[in-house]
Amino acid sequence: MDVLINVFVALHIIGIASLLGGFLTQMKAMSAGTARFTPAMLHGALTMLITGVALVGLNQADDQSVNNLKVGIKLVILVVILGLVYVKRDEEEIDKPLFGAVGALTTANVFIATLWT
Repeated sequence: MDVLINVFVALHIIGIASLLGGFLTQMKAMSAGTARFTPAMLHGALTMLITGVALVGLNQADDQSVNNLKVGIKLVILVVILGLVYVKRDEEEIDKPLFGAVGALTTANVFIATLWT
């Protein structure tokens, strides 16, 4: 079971890398006002959602404790990110505050995951 959990953790990290990497590559475009949500950002958010739900289930099946409050907060943040990216995915230009909010929420999710013990 540990190997399976570690595989899903790796996939979860790949998802966050795709989402955050897509944001970081658009930083220069954001300052010019031409940033847009890339398909990699949408796919990264979806990967995070699917693997995160799977990780909760696998950890509970393995009788490991799961902090439901932490998972719930992370899920709400991810659903907001996913909603913003999904709805605005076809627009050529995204407003700076909206694009910045996705980056800030993604970063907040990383810090919640790593610092909340």
